[in-house]
Amino acid sequence: MELTLGLVALACGLIVALGAVGASIGIALMGGKYLESAARQPEMMEPLQTKMFVLAGLIDAAFLIGVAVALLFAFANPFVN
Repeated sequence: MELTLGLVALACGLIVALGAVGASIGIALMGGKYLESAARQPEMMEPLQTKMFVLAGLIDAAFLIGVAVALLFAFANPFVN
């Protein structure tokens, strides 16, 4: 039982950590591509900015779903009797 609880805690940490790293990399790549496209076509800057913020929200939402799953496992653990 103690081993299972420790492994679940480790899994929760990995879920949050890897989700944060993935979301950070995704937003950084998207922001860089936005800056490149805005430099090439300044007239498209405003429509692209709107789409970029929508996508940034979706990327963050995916990370927050991972955090919610990790909190579920941490507090209402179905793996421990």
